[in-house]
Amino acid sequence: MKKILQQKEKVLREIAREIPVADIKTKKIQNILKEMSQALLNQDDGVALAAPQIGYSLRIFVVSGKIFSDYFVKSQEEGLLNENNVIKSTEKKEKIKDLVFINPKISKLSRDKEWVPEGCLSVRWLYGNTFRSKKATVTAYDENGKKFVRGASGLLAQIFQHETDHLVGTLFIDHAKDIKEELPTK
Repeated sequence: MKKILQQKEKVLREIAREIPVADIKTKKIQNILKEMSQALLNQDDGVALAAPQIGYSLRIFVVSGKIFSDYFVKSQEEGLLNENNVIKSTEKKEKIKDLVFINPKISKLSRDKEWVPEGCLSVRWLYGNTFRSKKATVTAYDENGKKFVRGASGLLAQIFQHETDHLVGTLFIDHAKDIKEELPTK
């Protein structure tokens, strides 16, 4: 399994390369998508992952299907998630397919912004507040090479902004405030 790279790695500061649409269904790209989903699955507190985080300077990010599950949404609404989006209860979790975004471009951001807590699998164990648009729209290609547009608000809009930052070599700590270390509790 691919290791999630940490902030000192050069690839995290590069501008990621676009993938030719004709290459999306190649074995190489499909294998990278599997590696990304597997790496994300192994992180309890991970909700998304960009290709540079596992060493590929490619314009891809994957959003964990768990954030679309009724259980995750219910847990978020009922305060059962801790500040790092880890579900505190042991109730059974449903499996929902991850969303794949290839060559994503944010096509619209709301003017309405807010400070939101944020962390990153590549900046362990730092957390801080980032100023993000409340709504975002992304145009991208899926794992089959089909173009789509997806709008979002709340956590998903924040994910879109965080992950597209990764694709231009920006980490959340570059623009966050009140950064502090929070080690996981066992």
